Formats: sequence, C-alpha cells, structure tokens
Amino acid sequence: MHASDTLMFREAHESADVVARQFAANERVVGELAAALRAQPPRFIVTCARGSSDHAAAYAKYVFETQLGIVTASASPSVTSVYAAPQQWEGALFIAISQSGKSPDLVRNAQAAKTAGARVVAMVNVEDSPLAELADTVIPLHAGPERSVAATKSYLAALAAILHLCARWHGDAKLLAALEALPGALRAGWHADWSALVDGLADAHNLFVVGRGFGFAAALEAALKFKETCGLHAEAFSAAEVKHGPMALVGPDFPVLCFAQDDDTLESTLAVAREFRGRGANVLVAAPGRTGDGFLPLAAGLPALCTPLLTIQSFYRATSALALRRGFNPDVPPHLNKVTETV
Repeated sequence: MHASDTLMFREAHESADVVARQFAANERVVGELAAALRAQPPRFIVTCARGSSDHAAAYAKYVFETQLGIVTASASPSVTSVYAAPQQWEGALFIAISQSGKSPDLVRNAQAAKTAGARVVAMVNVEDSPLAELADTVIPLHAGPERSVAATKSYLAALAAILHLCARWHGDAKLLAALEALPGALRAGWHADWSALVDGLADAHNLFVVGRGFGFAAALEAALKFKETCGLHAEAFSAAEVKHGPMALVGPDFPVLCFAQDDDTLESTLAVAREFRGRGANVLVAAPGRTGDGFLPLAAGLPALCTPLLTIQSFYRATSALALRRGFNPDVPPHLNKVTETV
C-alpha cells in the first residue's frame, strides 16, 4: 500500500479545499456572531472538547488571549458530566468543538453552560448533531465525511474556524487578508518534502514534540497522531516547559521534533533545539523560511497565527507515509473508533 491509498492521506489532502469552502460558507454566520460579541463582549471564554478537537481548543486559547485579550480556559468535561458540579458561566462564551457532535459529555456540558447563562457556540462537522441542535450559534466545519479514524481535515477546519472568528471579531485587516491566502498556502504545504521525518523516525521508539505559543497545539496534535497511527510513543511539551525536568531524558540519538513560528517565541524555540542537538539528539525543526540540515521546509510570509495550520498539513502527509513504513494502517488504529462517546 502507498500512502496515497490511505483515507488519512486523501482526507488530509482535501484540507485546503475544505478551508476555502468553509470561509465562503461561514462568512455570514461568523460575521453576525463577531458583531454580537463586539457589542456585548463575554466576561471570559470557555472551550470544551476532547482528542484532536481539544488540541484545536488549545490553539484557540493562544489566539483569543493574544488577539482579543480575553481569558480563555479549557473546561474539564467530567466536572459537569460526572461530578455534576454547577459552574458559574453567566456572561461567558462557551465554545464546544467536535467532529461528530455526538459525545454525551460534550453535549451535557454545552447544555449546562447554556442553562448557566453562557452563549454556546458549536464548531462542529455534523450540522444535525445533538451538539449543534442545542447551540445558540453553529459554525459548521464543512469538512465533509471523514472516514479515517485519525482526524485530519476536521482538525484543520476547526483551526480555520477559530481564525475566521478571531479575524472578524477583532477586525484585523492583516489577518483577514491572510485568510484569503491560506488555502493556497495549504496546497503548497502539502507538497513540501518532509521525507526526513519519515526516514528519521522509521525505527524510533520514543520522541518529544516541542512547540510554543500558537505552535504548542500543533505539537499536541502531532504527538497524538504519532501514537494512534504509527505506534510511536510521543510526548508534547512547550519549549518553555521541556527544560523543567523532561530534558533530562534527552541524550545521544533521542529524537526531537520542534515546531516554530515567526513571532516572539521563535528564538527561544530554536535555542531549545540547538541545546538538544548539543546533547547529540536527532533534532528536526519546522520553522518558516529556515533551510539546511535538520530543518523541514515550511513556508514563510503569512502571520504567525497561520503557521500551525501549514505545519500540520505537511505533517499529516508525512505521518501517513511513516505509519506504513512502520507497518501500521493509519486508517484503522488498533482499539480505536471514529466516534468516542465519552459519558
């Protein structure tokens, strides 16, 4: 089997078209929601999600807090679904992110948030799902059917929806212009040569994935994909936190993958990569415009908020090939189902 024969490859390949379709289809609903949020800003933002969608929520935290200055926190679904502990969410914006919109704990949390006085927004791929039905506003992901267990295009669609909402809410002309260029950049990123990742991790047993700021969510997503599609134990760390203990494990030949973007976190992330290389670790870095030995190609030119989408698009293609190289079918990870209905 070739990587292009897998559902993971084919669905991830659709991401650029998904994002372009989503921006066009959602302009009205996102614009109306953004206007309402400007007129009546929330006291704080709460996100609720699991799996890859929770990594999108981690990205939302950095986007909303840096661009809007509104505190954004991730809700633990079990607090409401298991412990049934009432939350004081009056005046909050509650954003639930889900591919299926069916997980009982997410639905229960969204209902509890609505009852407690929050404005509930569902970023969801299945528009007639229980989660969508109870939301005050639905922002469809427009990813279309996703049959591979490993979420790809729906994850990137969630990041795009977060960017779209932020750009309209903030009225950021530069970011709005970047959204127009993003689908084309994703198409170009799909063809980036990340074969060094496949070759470098073919026989690996463990690795660290490191990112910071906007890129930390990409590191979380990559670590999950390594586990579920490649049978490879990977742990994600912030470049600011990895030196607080985990760095002790890094020595000669230990694999490390670093994601960076061109913002105030760039130099500190590259410094961590250099320190790891100094210990003899096998380090690969994806950073916009950086080339040479140990660097994976990543386009420059778009705002740093967009870089994680380009990073993950190239990563998905490489990972579908790595899974096969390691003897796994990325579409059917052992013991996993497409929809996890956590209660």
